[in-house]
Amino acid sequence: MIDIRNLSFHIGSFSLKDINLTIGDGEYFVILGPTGAGKTVFLECIAGLHHVKQGQIWINGREVTRLTPEERNLGYVPQDYVLFPFLNVVDNIGFGLRQTRSSKSEMHRRIKSLAELLGISPLLERDVNTLSGGEKQRVALARALATSPRILLLDEPLSNLDLQTSKYLRLELLRIHRELGITIVHITHNQVEAEEMADRIAIINIGSLEQVGKPHDVFFYPENEIVSDFIGAMNILDCDSYRPLGNGLAEADCGGLRIILAHDGDSVRRIALFPRDIYVSDTQPPGPQINRFKGTITSIASRGATVRLEIKIGEKTLYAEMPDDIFGGMNLAVGKEVFLILKLRRMRVL
Repeated sequence: MIDIRNLSFHIGSFSLKDINLTIGDGEYFVILGPTGAGKTVFLECIAGLHHVKQGQIWINGREVTRLTPEERNLGYVPQDYVLFPFLNVVDNIGFGLRQTRSSKSEMHRRIKSLAELLGISPLLERDVNTLSGGEKQRVALARALATSPRILLLDEPLSNLDLQTSKYLRLELLRIHRELGITIVHITHNQVEAEEMADRIAIINIGSLEQVGKPHDVFFYPENEIVSDFIGAMNILDCDSYRPLGNGLAEADCGGLRIILAHDGDSVRRIALFPRDIYVSDTQPPGPQINRFKGTITSIASRGATVRLEIKIGEKTLYAEMPDDIFGGMNLAVGKEVFLILKLRRMRVL
């Protein structure tokens, strides 16, 4: 559906460097990378917001490199939504339809259908300035979908939302993708978001395309040091034995750590877990003692917005990661005893 050929683009001191990428018809494709990697510029090139001089962009078998955004039949939701403040919700959604000179009855039908799809029917007469972040996001999606595009481009669509709204809209985006069958290109710096939503992922860093693949392949088998550093090294635990517990669970003995995990009947040789999926507390958390361990911090390393802890549990060493602001609110130091919870739903069994 989208074919990028030898695309290079320069803006200010930033460059996209010889990108080749094919995105299939109907894929939910996520472009993942750190802040400043070039994700937004790349998406804007696809949308037609930049004049590309080197390389080609093809959509559905037609070269669109020199075409205007309006000629590409794309839906585009920028990071800040860019709703028209002087129009109410219904007029924001219908803005693109008016440009296509749709009849009033067709506009009404389309707006009503999209409002029902996105759960915003009660908001249609509201002033957009009175909407919450999640409501603005749904209105922006409705406006982008109004002209029935075959491709929807989303620039960090969940980054400005609170955690609960973000989780809800992840499910909504996947539902819309499933029901409409359109191609979605979604850019984010959030690895969990990418892993949960993508059919395939492309990793971009400093304007270069580093790796493309299914989430499992990208996260488990990074192809170079740049991808590995961005994703973060996983905790890999070799399992000496395991026993099925029934109800889709098993207990594995991994060097003295007895770990409960999801089990589909296959043998369990290794368990992999990202550092971000280990919860650390300086006080003993309440709840059942499943996958809970006590360890000692042996090193602390700042990684910009996150802090990585090396924790010794018996003969095993695990790495945990937490946001810098959460770390700052806890009394953690090298040599301190801490409590860990290994998140069962986030474990990968190899």
